[in-house]
Amino acid sequence: MANYNKNNIFAKIISNEAEAKKLYEDEHVLAIADLFPQAPTHILIMPKGEYTSVHDFSTNAPPEVISHFFKTIIQLAERFDLHNSGYRLIMNHGADGMQTVPHFHVHLLGKKNLGPLIVGDNYHK
Repeated sequence: MANYNKNNIFAKIISNEAEAKKLYEDEHVLAIADLFPQAPTHILIMPKGEYTSVHDFSTNAPPEVISHFFKTIIQLAERFDLHNSGYRLIMNHGADGMQTVPHFHVHLLGKKNLGPLIVGDNYHK
């Protein structure tokens, strides 16, 4: 696996060294409320394994863990009633992708129109 920093904030939340509002937890996945929500519903979903990014997770996690992780995201979207009106999933990778915490996580956002994917997006015009 890539160099994993066990002192990152998500590692500390997973190990209960740091507090967070937990919304879901099982042996492989933790979902928490984002401290700085960008939508009425903004959930951070992370595997409990030591994966630095989506690339690391997709390359190194066992297939059953990957499958369980993404099925959990869908279950959370349904639990928070996002599946009918729509939602956005965001996964950042590396410096150019603006990944700020070196632990793979997915942002699940919904309950409002989230606008274009990127500010200044002319794709739909």
